[in-house]
Amino acid sequence: MPVSLTTLRAMKQRGEKFAMITCYDTIFAQTMNAAGVECLLVGDSLGMVLQGHDSTLPVTMQDMIYHTQCVARGNSNAFLLADMPFMSYGTPNDALENAAALMRVGAHAVKLEGGAWLADTVSQMARCGIPCCVHMGLTPQSVHVFGGYKVQGKTPDAAAKLIEDAKIVEQAGAALILLECVPTAVAAQVTASVSIPVIGIGAGKDCDGQVLVVHDMLGLHQGKPARFVKNFLVGQTSIQDAFVAYVQAVKTQSYPAPEHGFN
Repeated sequence: MPVSLTTLRAMKQRGEKFAMITCYDTIFAQTMNAAGVECLLVGDSLGMVLQGHDSTLPVTMQDMIYHTQCVARGNSNAFLLADMPFMSYGTPNDALENAAALMRVGAHAVKLEGGAWLADTVSQMARCGIPCCVHMGLTPQSVHVFGGYKVQGKTPDAAAKLIEDAKIVEQAGAALILLECVPTAVAAQVTASVSIPVIGIGAGKDCDGQVLVVHDMLGLHQGKPARFVKNFLVGQTSIQDAFVAYVQAVKTQSYPAPEHGFN
Protein backbone atom coordinates (compact mmCIF):
# COMPACT_ATOMS: atom_id res chain seq x y z
CA MET A 1 0.00 0.00 0.00
CA PRO A 2 1.55 3.36 -1.05
CA VAL A 3 2.32 5.82 1.74
CA SER A 4 -0.14 8.73 1.89
CA LEU A 5 -0.88 11.65 4.19
CA THR A 6 -3.35 9.37 5.95
CA THR A 7 -0.50 6.92 6.58
CA LEU A 8 1.74 9.62 8.03
CA ARG A 9 -1.03 11.01 10.27
CA ALA A 10 -1.74 7.50 11.60
CA MET A 11 1.97 6.98 12.28
CA LYS A 12 2.08 10.20 14.29
CA GLN A 13 -0.92 9.07 16.33
CA ARG A 14 0.75 5.71 17.03
CA GLY A 15 4.06 7.34 17.87
CA GLU A 16 5.77 5.51 15.00
CA LYS A 17 8.59 7.47 13.35
CA PHE A 18 8.98 7.74 9.58
CA ALA A 19 11.97 8.37 7.32
CA MET A 20 12.43 10.83 4.46
CA ILE A 21 15.45 11.30 2.17
CA THR A 22 16.00 13.80 -0.63
CA CYS A 23 15.81 12.25 -4.09
CA TYR A 24 16.46 13.68 -7.53
CA ASP A 25 16.31 10.80 -10.03
CA THR A 26 14.59 7.56 -11.01
CA ILE A 27 17.19 4.99 -9.88
CA PHE A 28 17.53 6.48 -6.41
CA ALA A 29 13.73 6.61 -6.11
CA GLN A 30 13.50 2.90 -6.92
CA THR A 31 16.31 2.09 -4.48
CA MET A 32 14.72 4.11 -1.67
CA ASN A 33 11.39 2.40 -2.33
CA ALA A 34 13.05 -1.01 -2.04
CA ALA A 35 14.66 0.06 1.25
CA GLY A 36 11.34 1.06 2.80
CA VAL A 37 11.89 4.84 2.88
CA GLU A 38 8.40 6.24 3.50
CA CYS A 39 8.90 9.73 2.03
CA LEU A 40 10.98 11.18 -0.80
CA LEU A 41 11.75 14.90 -0.98
CA VAL A 42 12.66 16.44 -4.32
CA GLY A 43 14.60 19.20 -2.61
CA ASP A 44 15.81 22.49 -3.99
CA SER A 45 19.01 21.30 -2.30
CA LEU A 46 19.71 20.02 -5.82
CA GLY A 47 21.00 23.52 -6.52
CA MET A 48 23.95 22.79 -4.24
CA VAL A 49 24.53 19.03 -4.52
CA LEU A 50 23.77 18.62 -8.24
CA GLN A 51 24.31 22.05 -9.79
CA GLY A 52 27.23 23.28 -7.70
CA HIS A 53 25.72 26.54 -6.44
CA ASP A 54 26.50 27.89 -2.97
CA SER A 55 22.79 28.20 -2.05
CA THR A 56 19.37 27.02 -3.20
CA LEU A 57 18.43 30.44 -4.62
CA PRO A 58 19.36 29.81 -8.30
CA VAL A 59 17.03 26.79 -8.58
CA THR A 60 14.14 27.37 -11.01
CA MET A 61 10.64 25.95 -11.37
CA GLN A 62 11.79 24.15 -14.52
CA ASP A 63 14.56 22.48 -12.50
CA MET A 64 12.03 21.33 -9.90
CA ILE A 65 9.53 20.12 -12.49
CA TYR A 66 12.21 18.12 -14.31
CA HIS A 67 13.56 16.39 -11.19
CA THR A 68 10.07 15.75 -9.78
CA GLN A 69 9.20 13.99 -13.06
CA CYS A 70 12.37 11.89 -12.81
CA VAL A 71 11.64 10.83 -9.24
CA ALA A 72 7.94 10.19 -9.87
CA ARG A 73 8.77 7.75 -12.67
CA GLY A 74 10.78 5.61 -10.25
CA ASN A 75 8.49 5.94 -7.25
CA SER A 76 5.86 3.32 -6.51
CA ASN A 77 5.35 3.36 -2.74
CA ALA A 78 6.71 6.50 -1.07
CA PHE A 79 4.97 9.80 -0.35
CA LEU A 80 6.51 12.32 -2.76
CA LEU A 81 7.10 15.89 -1.58
CA ALA A 82 8.51 18.57 -3.91
CA ASP A 83 10.08 21.88 -2.96
CA MET A 84 8.78 25.14 -4.35
CA PRO A 85 11.91 27.14 -5.25
CA PHE A 86 12.85 30.70 -4.37
CA MET A 87 10.20 33.29 -5.32
CA SER A 88 7.82 30.69 -6.81
CA TYR A 89 5.20 31.44 -4.13
CA GLY A 90 5.59 35.20 -3.56
CA THR A 91 1.84 35.65 -4.10
CA PRO A 92 -1.01 33.17 -3.60
CA ASN A 93 -1.64 33.11 -7.35
CA ASP A 94 2.00 32.32 -8.11
CA ALA A 95 1.90 29.60 -5.47
CA LEU A 96 -1.23 28.00 -6.92
CA GLU A 97 0.10 28.01 -10.47
CA ASN A 98 3.56 26.67 -9.59
CA ALA A 99 2.31 24.09 -7.10
CA ALA A 100 -0.14 22.80 -9.69
CA ALA A 101 2.75 22.30 -12.12
CA LEU A 102 4.57 20.12 -9.57
CA MET A 103 1.43 18.15 -8.71
CA ARG A 104 0.74 17.48 -12.40
CA VAL A 105 4.11 15.74 -12.84
CA GLY A 106 3.74 13.48 -9.80
CA ALA A 107 4.23 15.35 -6.51
CA HIS A 108 1.82 14.37 -3.73
CA ALA A 109 2.45 17.61 -1.81
CA VAL A 110 4.61 20.73 -2.06
CA LYS A 111 6.90 22.41 0.47
CA LEU A 112 7.15 26.15 1.08
CA GLU A 113 9.51 28.00 3.41
CA GLY A 114 8.09 30.49 5.90
CA GLY A 115 5.75 30.83 8.84
CA ALA A 116 2.45 32.43 9.78
CA TRP A 117 2.66 34.84 6.84
CA LEU A 118 2.00 31.87 4.55
CA ALA A 119 -1.41 31.18 6.13
CA ASP A 120 -3.49 32.71 3.34
CA THR A 121 -1.47 30.94 0.65
CA VAL A 122 -1.66 27.60 2.48
CA SER A 123 -5.40 28.00 2.95
CA GLN A 124 -6.01 28.71 -0.73
CA MET A 125 -3.83 25.79 -1.79
CA ALA A 126 -5.61 23.42 0.60
CA ARG A 127 -8.98 24.50 -0.82
CA CYS A 128 -7.67 23.65 -4.29
CA GLY A 129 -6.54 20.17 -3.25
CA ILE A 130 -2.82 20.92 -2.95
CA PRO A 131 -1.36 19.58 0.33
CA CYS A 132 1.37 21.82 1.76
CA CYS A 133 4.35 21.27 4.00
CA VAL A 134 5.54 24.46 5.70
CA HIS A 135 9.31 24.54 6.25
CA MET A 136 10.14 26.52 9.41
CA GLY A 137 13.17 27.31 11.55
CA LEU A 138 16.25 27.65 9.36
CA THR A 139 14.79 28.31 5.91
CA PRO A 140 17.67 28.13 3.38
CA GLN A 141 15.96 30.41 0.85
CA SER A 142 16.27 33.19 3.48
CA VAL A 143 19.98 32.59 4.09
CA HIS A 144 20.87 36.21 3.32
CA VAL A 145 18.22 37.48 5.74
CA PHE A 146 19.59 35.26 8.51
CA GLY A 147 23.20 36.15 7.66
CA GLY A 148 24.16 32.51 7.22
CA TYR A 149 23.00 29.03 8.19
CA LYS A 150 22.21 29.53 11.88
CA VAL A 151 20.12 27.69 14.47
CA GLN A 152 16.68 29.29 14.89
CA GLY A 153 14.30 29.46 17.87
CA LYS A 154 17.04 29.73 20.50
CA THR A 155 15.52 32.53 22.62
CA PRO A 156 12.25 32.15 24.55
CA ASP A 157 10.55 34.71 22.30
CA ALA A 158 11.78 33.03 19.13
CA ALA A 159 10.70 29.61 20.42
CA ALA A 160 7.23 30.93 21.33
CA LYS A 161 6.85 32.45 17.87
CA LEU A 162 7.84 29.19 16.21
CA ILE A 163 5.21 27.30 18.20
CA GLU A 164 2.57 29.92 17.46
CA ASP A 165 3.41 29.95 13.76
CA ALA A 166 3.10 26.17 13.65
CA LYS A 167 -0.39 26.37 15.14
CA ILE A 168 -1.38 29.10 12.67
CA VAL A 169 -0.26 27.19 9.56
CA GLU A 170 -1.94 24.02 10.83
CA GLN A 171 -5.19 25.94 11.28
CA ALA A 172 -4.76 27.36 7.77
CA GLY A 173 -4.68 23.84 6.38
CA ALA A 174 -1.02 22.78 6.25
CA ALA A 175 -0.65 19.02 5.95
CA LEU A 176 2.92 18.81 7.30
CA ILE A 177 5.57 20.92 8.99
CA LEU A 178 9.33 20.62 8.55
CA LEU A 179 11.67 22.01 11.21
CA GLU A 180 15.31 22.68 10.35
CA CYS A 181 18.08 23.54 12.83
CA VAL A 182 15.82 24.14 15.83
CA PRO A 183 16.76 23.32 19.45
CA THR A 184 15.67 19.80 20.34
CA ALA A 185 13.43 20.92 23.21
CA VAL A 186 11.69 23.53 21.04
CA ALA A 187 11.10 21.02 18.24
CA ALA A 188 9.54 18.65 20.78
CA GLN A 189 7.17 21.42 21.87
CA VAL A 190 6.19 22.22 18.29
CA THR A 191 5.60 18.53 17.52
CA ALA A 192 3.37 18.14 20.57
CA SER A 193 1.44 21.35 19.88
CA VAL A 194 0.10 20.33 16.45
CA SER A 195 -1.83 17.31 15.22
CA ILE A 196 -0.14 17.21 11.80
CA PRO A 197 3.13 15.30 11.28
CA VAL A 198 6.35 17.24 11.94
CA ILE A 199 9.57 16.31 10.10
CA GLY A 200 12.93 17.29 11.54
CA ILE A 201 16.43 17.93 10.23
CA GLY A 202 18.76 19.05 12.98
CA ALA A 203 15.72 19.24 15.26
CA GLY A 204 16.12 16.21 17.53
CA LYS A 205 14.46 12.82 17.85
CA ASP A 206 11.05 13.98 19.07
CA CYS A 207 9.83 15.02 15.61
CA ASP A 208 7.47 12.54 13.93
CA GLY A 209 9.81 12.01 10.98
CA GLN A 210 13.39 12.72 9.95
CA VAL A 211 14.91 13.90 6.68
CA LEU A 212 18.47 14.02 5.38
CA VAL A 213 20.01 15.06 2.08
CA VAL A 214 20.95 11.83 0.32
CA HIS A 215 24.48 12.96 -0.48
CA ASP A 216 25.08 13.84 3.18
CA MET A 217 23.86 10.53 4.56
CA LEU A 218 26.08 8.68 2.07
CA GLY A 219 29.15 10.66 3.10
CA LEU A 220 29.34 12.65 -0.14
CA HIS A 221 30.11 16.22 0.85
CA GLN A 222 32.88 18.79 0.68
CA GLY A 223 34.37 20.01 3.94
CA LYS A 224 32.96 19.45 7.41
CA PRO A 225 29.38 18.07 7.44
CA ALA A 226 26.60 19.74 9.40
CA ARG A 227 26.22 18.66 13.03
CA PHE A 228 23.05 16.68 12.32
CA VAL A 229 24.57 14.61 9.50
CA LYS A 230 25.47 10.94 9.93
CA ASN A 231 27.12 8.77 7.28
CA PHE A 232 24.92 5.66 7.02
CA LEU A 233 27.07 4.05 4.34
CA VAL A 234 29.75 3.25 6.94
CA GLY A 235 29.61 -0.47 7.71
CA GLN A 236 27.24 -1.24 4.83
CA THR A 237 27.94 -3.05 1.56
CA SER A 238 25.53 -1.12 -0.67
CA ILE A 239 23.66 2.17 -0.94
CA GLN A 240 20.36 0.33 -0.49
CA ASP A 241 21.67 -1.16 2.77
CA ALA A 242 22.59 2.36 3.91
CA PHE A 243 19.02 3.47 3.27
CA VAL A 244 17.70 0.48 5.22
CA ALA A 245 20.04 1.33 8.11
CA TYR A 246 18.79 4.92 8.12
CA VAL A 247 15.14 3.84 8.17
CA GLN A 248 15.78 1.48 11.08
CA ALA A 249 17.77 4.09 13.00
CA VAL A 250 14.93 6.59 12.64
CA LYS A 251 12.32 4.06 13.72
CA THR A 252 14.30 2.89 16.76
CA GLN A 253 15.17 6.51 17.56
CA SER A 254 18.89 5.75 17.65
CA TYR A 255 19.12 8.56 15.07
CA PRO A 256 19.18 11.42 15.63
CA ALA A 257 21.27 10.99 18.79
CA PRO A 258 21.75 13.89 21.22
CA GLU A 259 24.99 14.90 19.51
CA HIS A 260 23.07 15.51 16.26
CA GLY A 261 20.83 18.14 17.87
CA PHE A 262 21.08 21.64 19.31
CA ASN A 263 20.41 22.94 22.81
